[in-house]
Amino acid sequence: MSAAQERTAVTVDAPAPPSGIAVQSAAREVRRLVAGWANTGMPAGLAEHRRRYGPVPIGAFPGRGGAARLIAMVERSGLRGRGGGGFPTARKLAAVAAGRGPRTVVANGCEGDPTSTKDRTLMELAPHLVIDGIELAAHAVGATDAVLCVHERSTAFPALVDALRERGPTRTAMRIVEVPRRYVASEETALVNLLDRSDPRPRGRLPRPTERGVRGRPTLVDNVETLAHLALIASNGDAWFREVGTVESPGTMLVTVGGAVNDPGVYEIEQGTPLGAILHMAGGPLVPVQAVLVGGLGGTWLGTEAETMPFSHEGARGRGTALGIASVIALPVEACGIAESARVLRYLAGESASQCGPCMFGLPAIAHDMTELAARPDRAGQVATRLRSRLAVIPGRGACAHPDGAVRLAASTLRVFAEDVARHTAGRACPWIGQRYWMPVPTGQPR
Repeated sequence: MSAAQERTAVTVDAPAPPSGIAVQSAAREVRRLVAGWANTGMPAGLAEHRRRYGPVPIGAFPGRGGAARLIAMVERSGLRGRGGGGFPTARKLAAVAAGRGPRTVVANGCEGDPTSTKDRTLMELAPHLVIDGIELAAHAVGATDAVLCVHERSTAFPALVDALRERGPTRTAMRIVEVPRRYVASEETALVNLLDRSDPRPRGRLPRPTERGVRGRPTLVDNVETLAHLALIASNGDAWFREVGTVESPGTMLVTVGGAVNDPGVYEIEQGTPLGAILHMAGGPLVPVQAVLVGGLGGTWLGTEAETMPFSHEGARGRGTALGIASVIALPVEACGIAESARVLRYLAGESASQCGPCMFGLPAIAHDMTELAARPDRAGQVATRLRSRLAVIPGRGACAHPDGAVRLAASTLRVFAEDVARHTAGRACPWIGQRYWMPVPTGQPR
């Protein structure tokens, strides 16, 4: 396989593992965002992109009335944000369009969570589809300029630069900005802060960027995959978009699958696909799996019962969680969920903006507790009690959602790996400490 093929893999057959989370083969493969690459085996240049999709369909939505019709089409499509929050896209578009004065579009391709590579893959394989979406979003909200944000040293950067050069002058003034490779730097208010003050830290939950964003303007901050779907909806219609997926979660989405699977990579799935079927798409587990992490490093551990969970907003809600970032990490049965989570929590504590109490004090405290729970059997019982009390007081108090995600991960660790917790609190040392780890904590971060 080429590098691009490894990132955007196809469905393969795989046997079910002998125990743990089973895989399911009843998954429908639907290619929309990666259709061009799937047919040609290479990223789409402008000529190939235009042959497949035609020109940007702004002419079908002329003037302010046309822009309003485009937003109404997006609303009927049910498109929700693909960056992790799942917010209805039409509501964001309408809020910015209703603002006064100049408006701005920020396309978020930073992908700060290391469990996900879907945005990078999309920008490498279909950069013109992303740019079409940016132009259409700018038309819908009446924006005069647009910024495409990617992380420093992103492998997608050259493809995006080449794509903009190929197109020449665009309807909307467009530039690419590189963002520091920090976990919280891709949060929407952090991007606004960076563009205004060169400070890539979240600025707080209010005011929202739709009200006052870049240079005080109403600003649409949307994930690049969301914008690519917007381009497809404008070309094909809302009814076409709803032909796949569920009523509440229509369309396809890109999912990054990693951990103990045979074919890790990025897959385009129909929303509502069972979690076990997604593992099947990734070649099935390498070894028996005891749990999966859904939603990124600030997501939720789910146990073996999760194989039937539909990968959709309502499916996740039915399991008491949120879909979050579209990534799935499979953890094998021999791994220690406590030790893995301790590594992640140390990373999240180190990646905070250090500008509010929950991040400055709360995250290091729960990371320390989880580490002691994994490594100090003589103190595990006391530590587990203290950790539970800390997890109860942190949520909702941060300047952004970063500490909430860390708490969500830690709480699900105590719940899903309850047997491991019991062994640790009984005074037995963890045999997994120092062995192979499966969570994608970046190199150079605490282990």
